[in-house]
Amino acid sequence: MDIDLIFKVAGIGIIVAVLNLVLKRAEREEQAMLTTLAGLIVVLMLIINEISDLFDTVKSVFGLW
Repeated sequence: MDIDLIFKVAGIGIIVAVLNLVLKRAEREEQAMLTTLAGLIVVLMLIINEISDLFDTVKSVFGLW
């Protein structure tokens, strides 16, 4: 696992948290929720390959391949 991936996820989390706070203060609850959902989707797209590699490793370790 790359350390860059951790920094990317943390950066996206900070950006989404700030946007969520700003939008909630501006009484834009729907946009704040959509921003949070979009951030979650972006992070999931970033880590989907790592999850796939994890499952492949588990399969090979336990001989399920």
